[in-house]
Amino acid sequence: MSTSASPLDSAVAGRGNSPDPASHATNIYDDEWLDEDEDDDDDMDFEDSNARGESEELEYFEATEDDGDAEFEDADDGLSGVQIEVTLESGDNITDDTEPTGESSRNGASQTAPPVGGRAPVQVSRDQILQLLGHTGLRRIFTSHGGAWLGLGSDEADDDEDDDDFTAGGYGAMLGRRRRRRRAATPVELPKVPSDVGRELMNSGTFGSNEYYQDILRNKKRKLARRVMSRELGVDTVQDKRANRLLLQGMIPSSNADTIIHYNARCYSGQFSDDGNFFFSCAQDFKVRMYDTSNPYDWKYYKTVVYPYGQWTITDASLSPDNKYLAYSSIRSTVCLAPTDPNEKGEPWLLDFADMGQRGSHRVHRGWRNFGIWSIRFSGDGREIVAGTGDHCVYVYDLESRRSILRIPGHNDDVNAVCFGDQSSPHILYSGSDDHLIKVWDRRSMGDSREAGVFVGHTEGLTYVDSKGDGRYVLSNGKDQTMKLWDLRKMVSTEKASKIDSSEYASGFDYRFMNYSDSQYRPHPDDCSLVTYRGHKVLKTLIRCHFSPPGSTNSRYVYTGSADGSVYIYNMDATLVKKVDVSKATHHSRRRDPNLYAASYDMDDRRQGQWKTCVRDASWHPHAPVVAATSWNGWGETTGTCTIHSWNDNAEDDEGEPKMGRRVDQQLRENESLYGDTSTGGRTSGTYLRSRLRSRGVAAAMADDGDEEESGW
Repeated sequence: MSTSASPLDSAVAGRGNSPDPASHATNIYDDEWLDEDEDDDDDMDFEDSNARGESEELEYFEATEDDGDAEFEDADDGLSGVQIEVTLESGDNITDDTEPTGESSRNGASQTAPPVGGRAPVQVSRDQILQLLGHTGLRRIFTSHGGAWLGLGSDEADDDEDDDDFTAGGYGAMLGRRRRRRRAATPVELPKVPSDVGRELMNSGTFGSNEYYQDILRNKKRKLARRVMSRELGVDTVQDKRANRLLLQGMIPSSNADTIIHYNARCYSGQFSDDGNFFFSCAQDFKVRMYDTSNPYDWKYYKTVVYPYGQWTITDASLSPDNKYLAYSSIRSTVCLAPTDPNEKGEPWLLDFADMGQRGSHRVHRGWRNFGIWSIRFSGDGREIVAGTGDHCVYVYDLESRRSILRIPGHNDDVNAVCFGDQSSPHILYSGSDDHLIKVWDRRSMGDSREAGVFVGHTEGLTYVDSKGDGRYVLSNGKDQTMKLWDLRKMVSTEKASKIDSSEYASGFDYRFMNYSDSQYRPHPDDCSLVTYRGHKVLKTLIRCHFSPPGSTNSRYVYTGSADGSVYIYNMDATLVKKVDVSKATHHSRRRDPNLYAASYDMDDRRQGQWKTCVRDASWHPHAPVVAATSWNGWGETTGTCTIHSWNDNAEDDEGEPKMGRRVDQQLRENESLYGDTSTGGRTSGTYLRSRLRSRGVAAAMADDGDEEESGW
């Protein structure tokens, strides 16, 4: 990317008068090392009632004479300033209706508790204390998911609570909050569908081709078979290129799966290489499987590499531009780099992103800070890897010098997604964080240690960021259940972004366990995105989104996984093109195993063990109408699948080989345990249990795939 042609030049030039940010980049090329304050700032901030506005009415619970039979609310709802007195009788018997006398119990000492704030002590029983302590935590943990059977997740319950009861700091951070009266309900302003801006982009030719004007005037949409016949007969010779592009755009993969690859662990990501000859899938058993996809309709098993001593799961992986090396990460500061050559059997190289190479500093020691890596990407030239981490930073690792050359502490929360803006240049970086912001970094102008601009519009944390590769358009997925399209020319300046409170419109819900309703959605007034896409569900995990490839779709669509078990494909104007139903295609496609002891993701005991699907990632083949979806998929959502969907004109079956709906193991071998009565228990083996041990992070993960070669698992 040339400097003169960069869309960032005007934005960078206008930042001179912007205030200094709170965070500064650390570049090893600087002559002086600036140690940052590493004091623990994770302590919870208690919100004093005196700090609230007088216009907010607080709701307290008054003591009554019938407290013994009263139904107790949360421990933090109005009990501030109230003294609780518990009377213990002899033995373990506690009476619920004993009057407060102020007399002592066994020690014979007499003490009368003075009233606090003019209020008499409230006497409670043991059962009421248990209810008091248990209700708060259970309600927030099970709200909207498992809480349905507790009567805590319904919309009616939400009407009695203010969204401010929930904070983004986790369960413990909600202590010290008081309940406010709910604000008056206001109509929810949802984004317009179809989007006018998206329609303009479709008509511009940047995202796909449009119908021939004669067909538009006649209000006639030509079918695919007619387009093929016209091309073969040479009827559309003048419009050959456009006709071919329209053919590609119309070939959308169907929900019927050609092949279902089953794994004994949840699948977290899977992507085709840029040339389409390679596919990899990452699973929770700390293994990355590689496949030869030079024939996208007939895959071949290639190789398996392992992350030694990983934590929880493999979080991300990225393939080098020449397809020779695969980098993959876990919730640790170390990235593994493994050759893709199947003849290379050695251990992967370990790249310590915490090593900044600062001699004379304590940071030179490996692992100076324990942080996890959520996202990694190779640069277009294959010489660098960028990473988003759990210490709120963006790291750039140089493969030649084997150390991190840049650390950017530019966010206030975990950085869940990173990518390069242009395949031909490593200068532009994008980073998406749980602080609701996407920041744009230009490494050519980071002398002032500030971002070049900010994308503002998401009201919850970011789960993924994808670049179109043209240095202009960016796509993101957010926990506010929206996917957004951005234009680099529309980004907010650093000065303006510093005055925007990105958390003001957050609902504070926990996407891992809670549902998100339309009533919680509040559009950001400073939203600078072009188009907003809604309909899919970004729940349970960091679900990913992508631009469709130019070779097989003419860059016509955007698509994303979803927690409801589907791949959503949208036009650029936010209208839904197709929903690839992975859940339906894989339902009961393997037997229930009684020895599958991994905990179900759903906390509702009544629903544990049911077949459930969450599509976490999807990849569109660059040259064929084929989509590969990697999912949490199986009984209790404890296993994983990679399903291959191709265009077949919605046929239930075809005469081609291999047959549709084929079920194979992770090495693409037929396995009889995947067929038959899938609702009953199937055979188990010690190999299967060892595989589950590996998926839980036991040291057995160091073992090779010898056991898999025996059993197919």
